[in-house]
Amino acid sequence: MDNKRDYYEVLGVAKTATKDELKKAYRKLALKYHPDKNPGDKVAEEKFKEAAEAYDVLSDDNKRAKYDQWGPSMGPSGFGGAGGGGFHAGGMSMEDIFSHFGDIFGGGSYGGFGGFGSAAGGRRRRQQKGTDLRIKVKLTLKEISEGVSKKLKLPRYVQCQHCNGTGAKDGTAFNTCPTCHGSGVISQVQQTILGPMESTATCPTCHGEGKTISEKCTFCNGEGIVRQEEVVEFTIPAGVQDGMTLSIKGKGNAARHGGINGDLLIVIEEIPDPELIRDGNDIIYNLMLDIPTATLGGSVDIPTITGKARVKIPAGTQPGKVLRLRGKGLPNTEGYGNGDELVNIMVYIPEQLNETERKAIEQLRDQPNVKADESIKKRIFSRLRHIFE
Repeated sequence: MDNKRDYYEVLGVAKTATKDELKKAYRKLALKYHPDKNPGDKVAEEKFKEAAEAYDVLSDDNKRAKYDQWGPSMGPSGFGGAGGGGFHAGGMSMEDIFSHFGDIFGGGSYGGFGGFGSAAGGRRRRQQKGTDLRIKVKLTLKEISEGVSKKLKLPRYVQCQHCNGTGAKDGTAFNTCPTCHGSGVISQVQQTILGPMESTATCPTCHGEGKTISEKCTFCNGEGIVRQEEVVEFTIPAGVQDGMTLSIKGKGNAARHGGINGDLLIVIEEIPDPELIRDGNDIIYNLMLDIPTATLGGSVDIPTITGKARVKIPAGTQPGKVLRLRGKGLPNTEGYGNGDELVNIMVYIPEQLNETERKAIEQLRDQPNVKADESIKKRIFSRLRHIFE
């Protein structure tokens, strides 16, 4: 059972709160319970983390939608955080929490509380991140049903090996930045109602690196990255849907002058099947029967994701009847089994008849069993009602 307090209650806002209202509420709590303002106060530290956790979820549209539906557990799969499911404060370090402060307080960090750079009070340079790569991968229903491993050759930016990604000749041709003196940030003290606040921002001269290049690497022209083709291997889990985006951390472009690689974003595109129609995790097949088979019964072969399957047709099968092949659909990405294959049955009424066929049908015209009485009509039409809903 989850004993977490309601995130809206934590921030003191209504469930209809806008993003600006959430940001304002979080800022107020962050200032109140910041560890540097409450040294040694474990209760204040927990409230600080709790507020950060609540804001992290509610400020993100996708996380907020999950939270509103499932609560703190975030449903069966959660966010896939450190605990594997749901959102857990243990999955957010103080470093993670402080990384939000640039957005909340409108600057790189605030030094009035130990710099808001780390719990120890030191300022941190923000690591650059390379750009993400986005690719589209086309999959058949069979590949989606089983999951598939792919190996693709992709052009991407990688770290220059001649300068170790620094952009400087031999990786050593640097000078200390004259503007920030190696800190990577510039600061300015402002008087506020809470006392002096030291706002910091990224140094405009060195862009937060703390050093400038005295001689560029000739192989990457001082960028620290070069473009080349690399083979990337990845596995797509079974049950993915058209338009779904999977992320592979660190497989995107390298960052200029070192830092963190971007991510590889894989967009799933489902190749339409010529016979089968997907409906969530279920598969639909429209089966057209001839009059003799629908009337007398028999067996027919129908396509499934994994091949042909023989299906028994009961005598007297009516148009609109649905046969269900359990477990013949697609797997659930959450691990809750497979969907079904639904066989929609229609009966073909001939549009053209030769003389022999016409006479055979004429002989049936006045037979009692070829006409439906009122009870049969009600039974059949009640089955067809779903078509019009």
